[in-house]
Amino acid sequence: MAAVHALTKDGQTSAIDRAAIERLRAELRGELLLPGDHGYEEARRIWNGMIDRRPGLIARCAGVADVLAALRLARAHDLLIAVRGGGHNVAGNAVCEDGLMIDLSPMRGVRVDPKARIARADGGATWADFDAETQAFGLATTGGLISSTGVAGLTLGGGIGWLMGSYGLACDNLLSLDLVTAEGELITASAHAHPELFWGLKGGGGNFGIVTSFEFRLHPVGPMFAGVLFHPVARAREALIHFRDFLSGAPDELGALAGLSTSPAGEPVAVLGLVYNGPLEEGARVVQPLRDFGPPILDTMAPTPYRAVQTMLDAGSPPGRRNYWKSSFLERLPDAAIETMVERFAAARSPRCKLLIECLGGAVARIERAAAVFDHRHLPFNLLVEAAWEDRTADRDNIAWVRATWEAMQPHAAEGVYLNYLEAEGGPDRLRAAYGAEKYDRLAALKARYDPDNRFRMNQNIRPARST
Repeated sequence: MAAVHALTKDGQTSAIDRAAIERLRAELRGELLLPGDHGYEEARRIWNGMIDRRPGLIARCAGVADVLAALRLARAHDLLIAVRGGGHNVAGNAVCEDGLMIDLSPMRGVRVDPKARIARADGGATWADFDAETQAFGLATTGGLISSTGVAGLTLGGGIGWLMGSYGLACDNLLSLDLVTAEGELITASAHAHPELFWGLKGGGGNFGIVTSFEFRLHPVGPMFAGVLFHPVARAREALIHFRDFLSGAPDELGALAGLSTSPAGEPVAVLGLVYNGPLEEGARVVQPLRDFGPPILDTMAPTPYRAVQTMLDAGSPPGRRNYWKSSFLERLPDAAIETMVERFAAARSPRCKLLIECLGGAVARIERAAAVFDHRHLPFNLLVEAAWEDRTADRDNIAWVRATWEAMQPHAAEGVYLNYLEAEGGPDRLRAAYGAEKYDRLAALKARYDPDNRFRMNQNIRPARST
């Protein structure tokens, strides 16, 4: 039988004999898929439909033993490795061309200790998986805004979510992580064991190994007063200015985002998303000034179970569409920035384009910047310029609109960028901006300790520091 040819991390071709392939296949509790195998095409697809890569092998792991076995093959042949958790990263780092894709998506277990208020999630779990288990006990932690987002990718990049004003980012709620290193060792990182690695995993992405489980602190979270308000795009400027001014007195318990999008009915609208983490009556009182303004053309604010809150934006971000994003943190949101947003939205090339402002503050801002790699907690707003479309012939126009819109907003931007929104072609300057310039050298030293050969490079990659 012919050997299987796969790409090494240095761009060469490695021939893997069939005996080695069959040994791995027999060792796995999960599946080993090659091009042409049943299930291969589905396994290589991820959320962003623009990403069309064909791995040489896909190891669909059922547990840590499978991860260790797949990594042994990768080490033996020096293979390029991509690690898939939820597969939601817009840059497509979950899948590589011709290398080995280590797919954790079958590993979706979540185990809750309601008395200790702790949950442990496997490396392939999504936030829908996590919320289903924790909400059975009236508990939650900060999770993503789209329920199909992977726990792993969101947390390792920082973790913006509705609850962050109350409890900080997802990474701020980490208690420990189990990680398979580049050497094939399974270690646990926490504030007491491998503390420097633990720090680096709180915003340093997938640079230091394959995280197979995450232990989180949980909080009591019940039904919320939550929903969206739509305003006609003709009144978008006034609605967004009113929203910005309202935020200056908003409590930590209010999770909020705002921007420009398209309604389910196909109308361009200004949209406000609001979630109050506290007593329902208090939430209704807090958001009433926003409901009174306009008035909105749609108001869905109502008592809402937390799991429904976590799916509130899902319909607008289904898998399979072609997506391209650019992002920047903002120090302020002046009238001129809002006017630019409205003007650029009018030039959008797809009805599925969005301009969104995520609102930080609260507990996020009170946590010391030194506590985690995530370095932008002092900034109040995060801008996301997002295009989504279906026809590949429209790629150029939509990408150009995102880039031009992002450039038009740069006079109002801070230096930082959210790691989870960083596009594939970000470059070294944007990478330093994502990690924080002061922290990058510390991360490079950590990379040299845990992955000196840069085996894990399909990420927003930190190059290992070299000794002099």
